[in-house]
Amino acid sequence: MGEALTQKSLAAVRHRVAVPAYDRRGLRPGILHIGLGNFHRSHMATYLDRLFAQGEAHDWAIVGSGVMPADVRMRRRLRQQDWLSTVVDLGPGAMSARVVGAMVDFVPVVPTAIVEALADPRVRIVSLTITEGGYFLDAATGRFDASHPRIRADAADPARPRTVFGMLVKALAERRAKGLPPFTVLSCDNLPGNGDVTRRSVVGLAELIDDDLAGWIRREATFPNSMVDCITPPTTARERELVSRRFGIEDAAPVVCEPFRQWVIEDRFCAGRPPLERVGVEFVDDVAAYETMKLRILNAGHASIAYASALLGHHHVHRAMADPDIRDWLLALQQREIMPALEEIEGVAYPAYLARIVERFGNAEIGDTVSRLCANGSTRQPKFILPAIRDALGRGFPVGGLALELALWCCYCRVAGEASGVPALSDPLSARLRAGARESLREPRAFLAIREVFNELAESRALLGAFAKWLDIIDDQGVRAAIRRYVAEE
Repeated sequence: MGEALTQKSLAAVRHRVAVPAYDRRGLRPGILHIGLGNFHRSHMATYLDRLFAQGEAHDWAIVGSGVMPADVRMRRRLRQQDWLSTVVDLGPGAMSARVVGAMVDFVPVVPTAIVEALADPRVRIVSLTITEGGYFLDAATGRFDASHPRIRADAADPARPRTVFGMLVKALAERRAKGLPPFTVLSCDNLPGNGDVTRRSVVGLAELIDDDLAGWIRREATFPNSMVDCITPPTTARERELVSRRFGIEDAAPVVCEPFRQWVIEDRFCAGRPPLERVGVEFVDDVAAYETMKLRILNAGHASIAYASALLGHHHVHRAMADPDIRDWLLALQQREIMPALEEIEGVAYPAYLARIVERFGNAEIGDTVSRLCANGSTRQPKFILPAIRDALGRGFPVGGLALELALWCCYCRVAGEASGVPALSDPLSARLRAGARESLREPRAFLAIREVFNELAESRALLGAFAKWLDIIDDQGVRAAIRRYVAEE
C-alpha cells in the first residue's frame, strides 16, 4: 500500500513524483470549471500547475463544478485528497508523474451553489468540458436548439435553472444587476468553433428570457474559440493500481495521458487571463486553421483507422498502428485527400504534424482502444470526416479514400457485436445505422440516406459512386484487400 494522497502526504512522496512547487495556501480562485473530468486535469489543470510553479498567477486557481452524477462522484473522491490529482504521462518507454495542485475547491453539485459560485466576482473565466452532446445543438443544422425541452424549461423558469446554460445565464444576470463585469466562457470541448457554439447557446437561451440581458452578454462577454489536444483515456482499476505500484500513491482518481499537449486559444478575454503562454499555450487571433488541422489530421485520422482496425480484429490502437496496412492506409488518405485541402499555417509543417500523430497513435503505454474510436460514429463522422468530404467535393478534389472510410464504417455497422472480435455498436443512432448498413447490401444509397448524419451528401453522385465501388470490393475481397487497393492507386 502506498501513501494516501493528501496535502500532508506530499512530503512523503516528493522523492518519487513531482509535487506542487508553490504554497497552495496562497492560491485564490479565478477559474470555475464545469465538467471536471480526466481531460481537464491532464490539460488545463496541468498547464496551470506549471504556471503556478513559476510563481505566477496565483489568483487563477480552479474551482470545480458540474451537473452530472459523475461530477458528484468526482467531487467525493477529490475532496478526500484535498483536491489533488496524480497525472501520469505515459511516454513510449518512459513514465513520469506529477501531483497537480491547481484546484482549490469543488462546488456542491447543486444548481443554486453553482450559480452562487459563478456570480462570485473572483471568477473571471468559466471553462467547460461538458462533451460535444452538452451544447443543445440541432442535429440537422448544428445550431442552438431553442426548442429542446430542457432549454424551454429553463426559459420558462429562469430563477431555477437545471442546465449548464441556464446557470450561466442566471449568474450573468446577477452579475449585471450588481454592476459586475461578465466572465469569459472558455469551451475546452472538441467542437469546431467551440467558442462560437458556446456563445450561441448562452445568448440563445438569454434571448428566450430577457432581450436586454442577451444584448449585454453579446456586447460584454467573450467566448474565445480554442483547440485542445492531449489523448487521455478513462481511469480504471488498472490506472489506480499503476499509480499505487509504480509511484507509491493511493489516488482515488488518478489521470493517465500521453506526454503531448497542445492548446491554442483566441486571445479574447473580457476579464483578464493568466499568462499561460509562459508554459506553452499559444494565443492567436483566429484559431480556425489550427482547429481544422487537428480535426482533419488527428480526429479524422482516428476515425479513418477505427473501423478498418475493428473489422481486422485489432483491439488496441497501438496494435492497429503496428499493422503496416492500417498505417499505410492512414498515411495515404491524409497525404492524398485531407492535407492538400488544408489552409497553410505559418510555422506549421503538416507532414511533420502527421508524423507526430502516427507516433502518438502507436504509443503502447496509453492502451487506447479501438472500441473507443468506433463509438458514437453518428456524432464523430459529421465533425471529422463529412466536412472534409464537403470541402473536397466543393473544390473538385478526389473523395475516393474518404468514400472508403464511409464504406468501412458501413460494414462495421452491419456486423458490430456479432462478428467475432468486432466491438459492439455504441451509438445514439445504432438501430438506424445497423438497418441502413444492412440495407446497403441491396442498395448502397440506403446508408448514405440516413439524413440526420449525411444531410445533403446523400445526393452526391460522386460520393455515392465511390462509396458503392468500395462496398463491392470489401464484400468481394475483404477489408485488407480494399485498403491495400486504395494505397496502391495513383
